[in-house]
Amino acid sequence: MRLLKIVPDNTNIAFVRVRHIAFAITALLTIAAIAMVLTRGLNMGVDFIGGVSIEEKFASPPPQDEVRETVNALGVGEAALQQLGGANTVTIRLPVPESADPAATDQMVEKVKAALAAKFPGATFSNYSTVSGKVSDELIQNGILAVVLAVMGIAIFSWLRYEWQFGVSTAVAIIHDVLMTLGFFALTQMVFDLNIIAAVLTIIGYSINDKMVIDDRIRENMRKYRKMGMKELIDLSVNETLPRTVMTSVTIMLALGALLIFGGHVLRGFTAAMMLGIVVGTYSSVYVSSSLLITLGLKPGFREDKAEASNAERVGPREG
Repeated sequence: MRLLKIVPDNTNIAFVRVRHIAFAITALLTIAAIAMVLTRGLNMGVDFIGGVSIEEKFASPPPQDEVRETVNALGVGEAALQQLGGANTVTIRLPVPESADPAATDQMVEKVKAALAAKFPGATFSNYSTVSGKVSDELIQNGILAVVLAVMGIAIFSWLRYEWQFGVSTAVAIIHDVLMTLGFFALTQMVFDLNIIAAVLTIIGYSINDKMVIDDRIRENMRKYRKMGMKELIDLSVNETLPRTVMTSVTIMLALGALLIFGGHVLRGFTAAMMLGIVVGTYSSVYVSSSLLITLGLKPGFREDKAEASNAERVGPREG
């Protein structure tokens, strides 16, 4: 069993010592992610922008310009193309027909299938999906609302369970994790759809679980070592939970690696988002969230000392 230990026992890594470097790196990455989203934008899937998504598999990697010209010549709207999985599979995104009749959509898909089969011998149709513009608007609103409520709920829970510093540090770390995921999808231009929203919510759940374990240990050590300096106490707490943190991350990454290899291109975006989320979530738990408590002025025995001082004021000095 000793050979299976990824992190040795009794580690003594000075995480707090490099907190200013970690904060600077975190700030730069966050700014870069926001800039990437604002400049490049997200490659929204049919779930969010509406339209018809046709998946076509070719015998060999096709020239995308020729595929686009072939589809645009049919008069069914301007086509947006993206390669999925291997270079032979292409997703063609088209606007929903004006009539919004399922029969009209079927006719449009059949026309595209026939044109591509004639132009590119060996091309085969896989499947298609369609979402109306009204539904896509509702999905965008509900997706944003779900993420915002999740972050707010976690921050409030941390505030009530511990001190306000824990709530703020947890919210900052989770917002960082979400922005890193959005920046990654803006950089890679992978399709951003409802599967990715599910991945983001899963990442938030993993991050809060990881942070709660560390916060619980910090809280426990605050009561146990009331005279210990906050830097030493946080380093001790993070090192004590480090084997659990790393083992959990590695175990999940192994499962996601198998899903990435054998899950097919349909789950590739979800898996990529999850793998990135595990990495940045672990980083933010160890280097950002815990060390931020010092910057926010947390002290050992903070809540207990405050309660005792309040009681002493109410009781007043005892008579000799």
